[in-house]
Amino acid sequence: MAYQHVALDKFQENFSALTELSSVALGGRVVAVSDEFFAEAFHLLLVEPAPSMKGQFGPNGALFNGWETRRHNPTYDWCIIQLGTSGTISGFDVDTANFNGNEAPAVSIHALYDSDLKDPQKDDPRWTEIVPKVDCGPSSRHLFKVPPTPCFNYVKIHMYPDGGIARFRTYGEVVPVHPTDGSSFDLAHVFAGGRVICVSDQHFGVGPNLLLPGRGINMGDGWETKRSRTKGHQDWAIIQLGAPGWLEQVEIDTNHFCGNFPESCEIHAMYAEHDIEWQTAMPDEQNWNLILPRTKLGPHRQHYFELENVENQIYTHVKVTIHPDGGLKRVRFIGRKAESDSVTSNTAVTNPNVESMAIPDVSPASTQSSQIITIPVVPLTLEAFSSFGQVIQAFNHDTTPEGIKVTPANGGTANKFHKLSLLNSSYPSGSGATTGISIYRCQPLEDVVDGVTVLKTLERHPFTSQAFIPMGSGDRHGLPDPGDSYLVVVAHNGSDDKPDMQTLKAFLATSAQGISYNANIWHQPMTVLGKSLDLACVETQIGDGNPMDCEIIDLDMTCTYILKLTS
Repeated sequence: MAYQHVALDKFQENFSALTELSSVALGGRVVAVSDEFFAEAFHLLLVEPAPSMKGQFGPNGALFNGWETRRHNPTYDWCIIQLGTSGTISGFDVDTANFNGNEAPAVSIHALYDSDLKDPQKDDPRWTEIVPKVDCGPSSRHLFKVPPTPCFNYVKIHMYPDGGIARFRTYGEVVPVHPTDGSSFDLAHVFAGGRVICVSDQHFGVGPNLLLPGRGINMGDGWETKRSRTKGHQDWAIIQLGAPGWLEQVEIDTNHFCGNFPESCEIHAMYAEHDIEWQTAMPDEQNWNLILPRTKLGPHRQHYFELENVENQIYTHVKVTIHPDGGLKRVRFIGRKAESDSVTSNTAVTNPNVESMAIPDVSPASTQSSQIITIPVVPLTLEAFSSFGQVIQAFNHDTTPEGIKVTPANGGTANKFHKLSLLNSSYPSGSGATTGISIYRCQPLEDVVDGVTVLKTLERHPFTSQAFIPMGSGDRHGLPDPGDSYLVVVAHNGSDDKPDMQTLKAFLATSAQGISYNANIWHQPMTVLGKSLDLACVETQIGDGNPMDCEIIDLDMTCTYILKLTS
């Protein structure tokens, strides 16, 4: 097969949009090796560059962060690697960093595909040569570009005759795996074919890390930009989804980024019918739709947000912008794949998955002519809930949001998180309202069908905040086996003094989280899931049924709001 040497300064334009298929972060692994006397072959697949270990020695001699074999091999050494995922191969990086005088003088590279993932032998007749025997030099990176190959899931590198290689990276495009039942999944995941196309900066951690599986092991396997010194600075990463689709929600993970997480982020999306030369022809701003307004982020945790401007819109690309700089570990764009016959333009297209969704029967007023709007239920976080009220919970030391005061208490046996929510009451003088603590013993929601339920009712408390704090199990009339989650559905008040349904959001809270609704916030009556749950309620009220305490409305069923509890 033909191959081409690529100069190191041309790496960005030739490899940046490809996926490192062999990386241990994707699940790449060493299957078998001819010899690893001086240094083990697993180093070849590590994410981080190979550090120098000069001057360090072990039982077998000098230590190297790479793969090194014995001397005097009469033929060649070899290493078989299973790729982290099946894909077409477009290039390789053979890095002999720190090997000088003991580097591999030459290599060749081979590949095969096994549909059963049965590990091949070194002499399997299916091995196909991708790069013929080619010379390598000491302590340097050797980039080889090849025409896109058929799908492979194993590679084998020959090292002639012996020596050392620090890192071996196989680049290509993932053969995507998508659900066939129309269910929601991460459209940007690397295994779904998602790719980071370009980034503004990747000084400390590269953009493609955003789409890797799992939550990583340290800051080194996230995307991190250098510190900015310019007012109004922002960094960004553009992601091509694994397939055109209808987006629903996003997870933004700042795991391990404690003092260097972004202050905030925003997300735009666009539809592109044709390939774009991203390095030379960046789309104009008007081509991007805002799907997540600028939103605060916190340290070392997962953030979940429902996306805006996504109803009946098919998107192919997303742009994640961070302010002013910093690091993100992962981003997950949950949505449904658009079938090929729907992907004809960037105009609004009805999502057939919504129309076919099983909907619980809620009232005679609900008819087939009802407009159906799906509201994804995302995990409750302080940042996403901030415009509706406060989340009441403790935090680990490295995840405590800025602005929350934490002090030792009880002789050093406790930490006190101060004033997570302030009581608020604006009842007219003489109304007789008093502040107190009540208990709600809530029965679990029953009308859930295939992971969805219909929102029927909203209420508000115009003159008071209202806090709910889950209680545990125990004797003396407590619940023996209480639930561990509940629904929080909220909306702002509109200009017509009714719920502004454009602002409707739904969250899943755990029993480790309390919530406090701001006064005049519309919300679903307390709704617990799975099992009964006791919640303490802190509020101000008159308490005699006065309408100033609570206003309840039944929703107009000409528009049906579906709360989607499961993907």
